[in-house]
Amino acid sequence: MTRTITKIRPRVRDAVLQSLAAGVVPGVGQQHIQVGRKDEVQAMMKDLARVRDGGSSTRFIIGRYGSGKTFFLQLVRSIALAEKMVTIHADLTPDRRLHASGGQARALYQELMRNLATRSKPEGNALASVVERFVSSALKEAEAKGRPTRDVIKARLDALSDSVGGFAFAEVIAAYWRGHDDGDEALRQNALRWLRGEFATKTEARRALGVRVIIEDNNVYDMLKLFARFVTLAGFGGLLVCLDEMVNLYKLGSGRARRSNYEQILRILNDSLQGGASSIGFVLGGTPEFLVDPRKGLYSYEALQTRLAQNTFARDGLRDLSGPVLRLENLSPEDLFLLLQNIRRVHDSGQGAPSLPDEALTAFMKHCWETIGEAYFKTPRNTVVAFVSLLAVLSQNPGVTWEELLKGLVVSGKTKSVSSADEGADELASFTL
Repeated sequence: MTRTITKIRPRVRDAVLQSLAAGVVPGVGQQHIQVGRKDEVQAMMKDLARVRDGGSSTRFIIGRYGSGKTFFLQLVRSIALAEKMVTIHADLTPDRRLHASGGQARALYQELMRNLATRSKPEGNALASVVERFVSSALKEAEAKGRPTRDVIKARLDALSDSVGGFAFAEVIAAYWRGHDDGDEALRQNALRWLRGEFATKTEARRALGVRVIIEDNNVYDMLKLFARFVTLAGFGGLLVCLDEMVNLYKLGSGRARRSNYEQILRILNDSLQGGASSIGFVLGGTPEFLVDPRKGLYSYEALQTRLAQNTFARDGLRDLSGPVLRLENLSPEDLFLLLQNIRRVHDSGQGAPSLPDEALTAFMKHCWETIGEAYFKTPRNTVVAFVSLLAVLSQNPGVTWEELLKGLVVSGKTKSVSSADEGADELASFTL
């Protein structure tokens, strides 16, 4: 049976293969290789629908290194963008965390704003376009109703005044409008700087914008809630906040700092459970020890353990995906076979002939199972890296067969804990020819 080679843009194809070869999640093209996780995706889509309806949600995506956790977060982001939501994302590091007193929380906020994305600008840096959309929609409403644009903007922003920091936030957006209306580029840029959390002192902000509030460590979460309400005023479906590498909170050396961050997580969770926030969703990616370790994990904080404990009836193969914690199950052999087929399809896009027959995929999977055993299902990253390497060697060495390569394939099933998001790859597979 002849297989059809799917056409994929060369830029997307190269980006996907290069990312997979390096053991990291592709920034684009995830839809071409996604397999499994049907139930988990449906659960997240319900969360997104709740956010678009004006509610809020918080999900903890728990999985081992290499289990596909980061890929899943990226997939949820792409779904949110397709649903006309705004997304922001960042990896937690020792210098970027939810609560701090030395600028680390503001650093996290700044990273989130740099990565702000919309459907038309999925690569990030979309803050200016979001604010412009708010102004443009206000202009259209003013023209339709025959009212001054300034009055329309003020009426819209009045809805934010009842929130913490809302008056200052509204003043900054109004300043952006004045800069837009008067052709004052410096004023517009100062407003964007404030929204990005780039003003270091209140004095500087007062001189530039006439406001006495800046975004700092102690109000980051409040500003995120404000921004979520603002994006709905601009015509978007809500705000999705994706935070990965939450395990770096677990690794904090100071117990006090760790507890303060867990208290902030509890506040976020309580708001989503009790209706204290609107049009905002949080997706937090972490490892099992970050969740359940009784000394340093979230379970070390009694209030969080109570809220995040697994449903006692979810056992013996039964699952409950309605709670805050979503544990990524191992991929099945069928899922992994389909994953390899999808990667082959991406690799073969635009080429004249298929690179590997299905029997080669079956032989590859058997080899991985015999080499690394159960870890083959728990950490598909290792298998994926090895498979992409196999395809690369085959395409560059026409005289070599896949049977020869498979004999020299070494796949590691080990994972290693790391403190930096950029170092999250498992030990890479290698070929010995």
